[in-house]
Amino acid sequence: MKVYARDKKYPPEYQEVLKELENIIDPISGDNILDANLLAGLEVNDDTLKLWLAFESNTCDAIIGGVAVSNSRIIGNIMERFALVKFPRVYIYDLHNNVLAKFEMKGEK
Repeated sequence: MKVYARDKKYPPEYQEVLKELENIIDPISGDNILDANLLAGLEVNDDTLKLWLAFESNTCDAIIGGVAVSNSRIIGNIMERFALVKFPRVYIYDLHNNVLAKFEMKGEK
């Protein structure tokens, strides 16, 4: 995993993903998820995208209220933009490395 930092230089395949992530808006702050500091890390290769989001999925705040709706919307938008469209495998994790969402194209392992 590469820890995300705005001023870091990334290879072209990472830059493509980061450019697309700029279009995903955090409903709570109104900023894109990069400006809202919600992207903690990423890993990109030919057929797999892994993202670590700055979510605490096992806290009470993440289970109830607007935070859960916001997190769900962000995860859904990520999956819509990347799963099957650009990558046959997409995994989204929280800060504790718990899987928040997983997409694997049928027939893929």
